[in-house]
Amino acid sequence: MKEIAFQDIVQTVKRLCIEANYFLGEDVVQALQKAREQEISPLGREILDQLLENAAIARQEEAPICQDTGLTVVFAEVGQDVHIVGGAFEDAINEGVRQGYTEGYLRKSMVYPPFGSRKNTRDNTPAVIHVRLVPGNQLKLTVLPKGGGSENMSFLSMMAPAAGRQGIVDFVVASVEKAGANPCPPIIVGVGIGGSADKAMELAKHALLRPVGQHHPEPEVADLERELLERINRTGIGPQGLGGSTTALAVHIETYPCHLASMPVAVNIQCHAARHKEAIL
Repeated sequence: MKEIAFQDIVQTVKRLCIEANYFLGEDVVQALQKAREQEISPLGREILDQLLENAAIARQEEAPICQDTGLTVVFAEVGQDVHIVGGAFEDAINEGVRQGYTEGYLRKSMVYPPFGSRKNTRDNTPAVIHVRLVPGNQLKLTVLPKGGGSENMSFLSMMAPAAGRQGIVDFVVASVEKAGANPCPPIIVGVGIGGSADKAMELAKHALLRPVGQHHPEPEVADLERELLERINRTGIGPQGLGGSTTALAVHIETYPCHLASMPVAVNIQCHAARHKEAIL
């Protein structure tokens, strides 16, 4: 049994919160550069140039990429041979978020209660935490700051199985069209297919963690990702919704078995500031 100290989790989450908000991943930068080369709209190319410049300045100045530094989503893969000592696991994550958003001068966006007075919790806690129990003696932590503009453009459809592949394509493309400029395109589209309603939504968000443009290992799912990306980029929404051929940088799909009477399909959209950082303890 491997022991991991409470304070090690706190310090790791704190660091990941800051790094995720300051440093855009190289996979996203390369995807933006590729989109810049292929974009047909002059205005679209100018916008993509500005996004790349913004990411470079944020890295150089160690400042947030976007003013919306997000609600903090934490994915944790906990090895079954791990024992956390010195405190509760969720408390450690929330303390890391508290310190990271305070010391990193990141905007605190969480409010409670969610309706009514909606008072700011003043430290961006609590985080939204997803835990998976896995074999081994490691703890993998991934921090995904999620902006409100893109998170609000989340959709779920409990389809009849007869809707099939075409039903999925129509729903995902219609969701992106409905979102329009709201999630700050170019976007990464996470799609969850299968499980239950809640599982599909979790899958769609988890799909955003994959390196941009890395396809699903199953050929049938990868083919669907390619078709969806082509269809979405034919909508003409373009960078920041001002027209062009780059509405999405990638479509990532995650799947799960489901009930024979159901076919849940969820969409979770990430803006061009596709921030996430991970660490293994």
